[in-house]
Amino acid sequence: MRHIRSAGWYMLFTVPLLFVFTTVVLVPFITGIGYAFFTWDGLPLNPKIFAGLSNFIRLGEDLRFRGSAAYTVIFTVLSIVTINVLGLAFALIVTTGLKVRNAARTMLFAPYMIGGLILGYVWKFILGEAFKSIGEMTGLTQIFFNWLLDPKMALMGLSAVTTWQMAGYIMIIYITGIQSIPDEVIEAAHMDGAGFWTTLFKIRFPLIMQSFTICLFLSLSYCFKIFDVNLSLTGGGPYNSTELFAMNIYHEIFFLNNYGYGQAKAIVFFIIVAVVTTIQVSITKRQEVEMK
Repeated sequence: MRHIRSAGWYMLFTVPLLFVFTTVVLVPFITGIGYAFFTWDGLPLNPKIFAGLSNFIRLGEDLRFRGSAAYTVIFTVLSIVTINVLGLAFALIVTTGLKVRNAARTMLFAPYMIGGLILGYVWKFILGEAFKSIGEMTGLTQIFFNWLLDPKMALMGLSAVTTWQMAGYIMIIYITGIQSIPDEVIEAAHMDGAGFWTTLFKIRFPLIMQSFTICLFLSLSYCFKIFDVNLSLTGGGPYNSTELFAMNIYHEIFFLNNYGYGQAKAIVFFIIVAVVTTIQVSITKRQEVEMK
């Protein structure tokens, strides 16, 4: 009887989640795969014309999609480095004897709680009108100008905003890894004459490799799939120089009404993200060290 009750509680909490996952994620994903093999403008009354693999073949000739792929790779590499370096630096700082460490954790984590669309609109004003005004008042127009009108600086601005949003969240994961290291290990290293940098690179980093695996996976997948900040901050401009993967797919489907071709892009996008993240996890997990 006890087993039946336990199974009933499991079903009570599991079935609704499975239903939501199936209807919101699984069914649309499978349906989208089917649409990728058709030419369709998205209107229910208009016919779907079977196109075979032509939508996927067309991707190789789509210069805008290839440009979007290049911008996404540049943005992702730059953002992953800055997010994880800052997140790790913040974690190392707030796990010391800093008196205001709890307040610092709260302040550094707070940007992650702001919605992506709101965050983008706020920083759109800062990187645009605010920077321009500062440049005019100080004369430092080579640094302070409307970044969002310059193709290179717009992409860097998008990366900076993403870093500002994600670094605090990544910090929390690194804090968990750092605090899991036994104090005896660090004390033993100090007794053996190991300095700060030796302890950091030879002891702390290898022992928090699991945190590296998680943080790299989260930041990699987030940067590849980013859309809301991209939409509100730059809208893909100027001259499509910040149009990342998700924005390109959104434009193809909802502006050009090419549902079939847009779904083909989405499938390729999914495969790329899945392959890259799988490779990253497999590489970093080999470097993990278990504490016995």
